[in-house]
Amino acid sequence: MSGPSAPSSTSESDDKIRVLIVDDIPETRENLKKLLLFEQDIEVIDAATNGEEGIELAAKLQPDVVLMDINMPGVDGIQASEIIMQRSPYTQIIIMSVQGEADYLRRSMLAGAREFLIKPFNSNELVTSVRRVYQLGVQHRSRMGPISAQPGGVGTSPAVAEEQGKIIAIFSPKGGVGCSTLAINLAIALQKGASARVGVVDASLQFGDVAVLLNLQAPRTIADLGQIDDIETDLIQTVMASHSSGVKVLLAPPSPEMADLVPASSLTQILSKMRRMFDVIIVDMYSTLEDKVISILDEADIIVLVTTPEIPAIKSTRLFFEVTEALEYPPAKTKLILNKATPTSGIRAADIEASIKHKVVAQIPLDEKVVTTAVNQGVPFVLSGNTPIGQSIVALAKMLYQALQPKQ
Repeated sequence: MSGPSAPSSTSESDDKIRVLIVDDIPETRENLKKLLLFEQDIEVIDAATNGEEGIELAAKLQPDVVLMDINMPGVDGIQASEIIMQRSPYTQIIIMSVQGEADYLRRSMLAGAREFLIKPFNSNELVTSVRRVYQLGVQHRSRMGPISAQPGGVGTSPAVAEEQGKIIAIFSPKGGVGCSTLAINLAIALQKGASARVGVVDASLQFGDVAVLLNLQAPRTIADLGQIDDIETDLIQTVMASHSSGVKVLLAPPSPEMADLVPASSLTQILSKMRRMFDVIIVDMYSTLEDKVISILDEADIIVLVTTPEIPAIKSTRLFFEVTEALEYPPAKTKLILNKATPTSGIRAADIEASIKHKVVAQIPLDEKVVTTAVNQGVPFVLSGNTPIGQSIVALAKMLYQALQPKQ
């Protein structure tokens, strides 16, 4: 075992990201140390040879980041991560595996891991991941305050009381359920019904549809903000497109490969600045649980979880609720919506509630004609007449807006 046996008390060490390596292969441990050796802001404080030792060292050293191998004899990386997160909630975990299957990723997220690296990876991928999850930890601590702080106590930050815009994330773990259509119509309903300043972020970075659904063309997109260290609100205003409804929109990049220009840290910073610009920010998201999506879900005040009356979508919804529990989101943060509801589907809202043990708070009726016409014309259906589907969106907007208001 190498490295110090306890956290360093020097200011130089305090300025560094303190990393603990947990891997049962000696060559891998040494390679990881070498990959991080010349990073001025990162310090490998120790290396454990198995899951049990990793748990002990994490409790003793309280590292900022743990690099955890998933496949180890005895206590594997999943089990070790779960225990470490229970004992050290501010430690961020990166799971490492030669397997890239979705089940490994899901199990890692349920265990509390913030990122999943597939071996082999290069130095840049490793360093970027360490810095990224460390920043997520810093943001988590700033929101939660000291562990010992109680509401109204010494540890409560005065910034929490400041009035700021609220974020609604529109998400589904299953693609094709109508999140983008729901997002834009909900945004316009909020703009009109609540007289709120509403901004929309198309965070489906590879294949975003918001521009098409709103018939918008803009020379700038979120990709123009992704590589800027300090993003100012004035710059965001110049990049956003204006819709005739009054809603402002931050569009997705024009091509899939440009999604890499927008890291999770930039998304977090953009949303933080937009809180000062808008009363409500609607974020349209894509169906995955990678770090960018998790960073948005962390920031969101409400997650609108969209499902449809189909077995695959319901199954994925149940699994996502397991993830929200692992991420320790308050139950009230996630609002389950049944989209494309129809009495002839054979699966009712009550059936879904009984299956996944979560309440369906709203139902959006199926109306293929209205939706298809709106999509093809680029005119959201809440603007084109008093239809049942439009009325359901207006009612949903009212419910969500009320849920965002401070409790009296």
